[in-house]
Amino acid sequence: MKTIKPDSDPPELQIAPLIDCVFQLLIFFMVSASLVKSEGDLGIKLPGMVQQAATVDMPDEQIIEVRSNDEVYLNGQIFGHPSRQELPDLVATLERYLAASLASRNKAMITIWAADDTRHQRVVDVMDACAAAGIEYVTFTAAAE
Repeated sequence: MKTIKPDSDPPELQIAPLIDCVFQLLIFFMVSASLVKSEGDLGIKLPGMVQQAATVDMPDEQIIEVRSNDEVYLNGQIFGHPSRQELPDLVATLERYLAASLASRNKAMITIWAADDTRHQRVVDVMDACAAAGIEYVTFTAAAE
């Protein structure tokens, strides 16, 4: 049996609801964009550095000497006792050096100079002190004999 399909018109796209939706989105974005304040308009003052009367020349790097008798020297001053692993005085000095370097906008760099017959543990102790002070740039140098 043959069925007869009624003639149907092809579907049409109705534009009126689409235009209404686009206008509503446009109005929403225009209203919400005016509520956001740009960063340049905010009256925020960031804390600054204290201005120095005279410039202070900071050395680019500090050299820590680790001698064969486990003595640790920085700028000619001995830090810690050779029998103890902890170096709290060195950590405090390195923290002050880091703060001064950051204030003068320099990198705080440390070079570890160890004698050939120094115990490796003592060098690790010095590296731990640098890490505790927050110094990231640590290098090594060979002993010039």
